Amino acid sequence: MRSYGQYCAVAKALDVIGDRWTLLIVRELLQGGPSRYTDLRNGLPGIATNLLSERLRDLEAAGLVKREDAPPPVATALFSLTPRGEALGPVLHELGMWGVPYMTEGPASRDAFRGRWLAWPAENFLADGDPDAPPVALELRVGGDSVVVEAAGGEIRTHPGPATQPDAVLTGPPHPILGLLSGGIDLAEARRRGVELQGEEGVIARLRPAGGVPTA
Repeated sequence: MRSYGQYCAVAKALDVIGDRWTLLIVRELLQGGPSRYTDLRNGLPGIATNLLSERLRDLEAAGLVKREDAPPPVATALFSLTPRGEALGPVLHELGMWGVPYMTEGPASRDAFRGRWLAWPAENFLADGDPDAPPVALELRVGGDSVVVEAAGGEIRTHPGPATQPDAVLTGPPHPILGLLSGGIDLAEARRRGVELQGEEGVIARLRPAGGVPTA
């Protein structure tokens, strides 16, 4: 692990987490919880297997990640964040908020995408518009993956899908779905851009943008 050689808190932090892919490994473990090596590799398209192994060793040595042998039928090592690693959650939250404006023009043709990556913006940009109503579940099917957005009692929660009995399902490209959730486009425009809705339109109306979505 290379060092900046500076007696500065920012530099010391970057000595540990500043290498390429490191924070994305933390992102995967924050979203997915304890994960197999193959789970991490599948969630990090483009990373070389030897580099992933190296980064995991560095994170273990720094006390941010721990490795445990899972019992059968998994019978393989599981990687998870330590409390010190979980403390990076607010850091990734702020970094993601700062990076949202760079997503407004849509993905480049070479950009990979995983549907579960929508869990973060959904949880942070949506509010429950009718907290006294019964809970609802919206399933997002994007990029061959699913994530469920639930509104209940004034709170928004997300978790990996698919949902058992979703009240509505949105299927389509990530950019217009993100635009719909953030309030940038309406449902009619999202449909024109390839988004399909199954179920109750009222679910979309209830999941209102919370405001404060940063712009460039």
